[in-house]
Amino acid sequence: MAQPWRGVIPEYREWMPFGSDVAAVTLGEGGTPLVHSAWLSEIVRGDVFVKVEGDNPTGSFKDRGMTTAISVAVAQGAKAVVCASTGNTSASMTAYAARAGLTPIVLVPHGRIAAGKMAQAVMHGADIIQVRGNFDDCLDLSRGLAKEYPVALVNSVNPMRIEGQKTASFEIVDVLGRAPDLHVLPVGNAGNITAYWKGFVEYHEAGVAPSRPKMWGFQAAGSAPIVLGRVVPDPDTVATAIRIGNPASWTLAENARDESGGRIDSVTDEQILAAQRQLGAHEGIFVEPASAAGVAGLLAAAEAGQVEPGLTITITVTGHGLKDIDTPMSRVGSIVDTAIDADVDAAAEAAGLR
Repeated sequence: MAQPWRGVIPEYREWMPFGSDVAAVTLGEGGTPLVHSAWLSEIVRGDVFVKVEGDNPTGSFKDRGMTTAISVAVAQGAKAVVCASTGNTSASMTAYAARAGLTPIVLVPHGRIAAGKMAQAVMHGADIIQVRGNFDDCLDLSRGLAKEYPVALVNSVNPMRIEGQKTASFEIVDVLGRAPDLHVLPVGNAGNITAYWKGFVEYHEAGVAPSRPKMWGFQAAGSAPIVLGRVVPDPDTVATAIRIGNPASWTLAENARDESGGRIDSVTDEQILAAQRQLGAHEGIFVEPASAAGVAGLLAAAEAGQVEPGLTITITVTGHGLKDIDTPMSRVGSIVDTAIDADVDAAAEAAGLR
């Protein structure tokens, strides 16, 4: 008989740095689809699979790390948790905090936060504090609260977040039967590229996978501190989830890039939004703008002749498109192409059937 997916911790507990004494606080996260993309495969002349992390319970990859961070926080006696967020972290943290009976405190930058993400935090009963500053200011405040007050910090600087997020690598190998040649993903605070690399390395060292992939990460051009080699004090991009000027996992991301023989580059907002539209139109996968950064990067690399043919490539799209509908819709004219009377022939003509 088929068994239902149990969540990240029950499925991969033997790969976690804690034992059975830590009870899993779970919403059934993980087990997300790995969808073959005929469109991207043809462009790169290889096999491309899309890891659709928007299918997690709160609509983003953050749930993988939040189940581990919150579970350990509960085991250590925490009564409240805090995070800095551009949206997805707050949505995830508040859901898992609600599940665990903890008080969630969210610090968000003033203005330009996707309403869909904030709606989730509101519905989960969060204390939301807006900070006159950017994400990096919010993270500094979160660190201070965790240091001075009895609250647990659950941003990706918490190593338990990385432990949960690495399980996406395990799932990719489990489905493909091997590691990909190349893995591509967006880079914001840089915890995810760090986590994926950790997972691929652990499976390789344990003999589960005979190889490790190159890691390609892509930042938004207006928020590309790793590419520029310097902190960006006022990051600016429509991809709110990666609008971060001083990534917490900066050095670890560079290690993942260098150890894997990969790259971290940038793509423009125009490339990101074009990739978002193309992914939706060709594959039926609707992602938020930041999630399309990896797709945009792969397309740009292919156009420049930088993708070797015949590779098996996996690419992570990190959050569901319903997280932020305002940004893509602001680039679209009327959502209605034609208005007609209730007549079959008129409908056929409008649809180009006659």
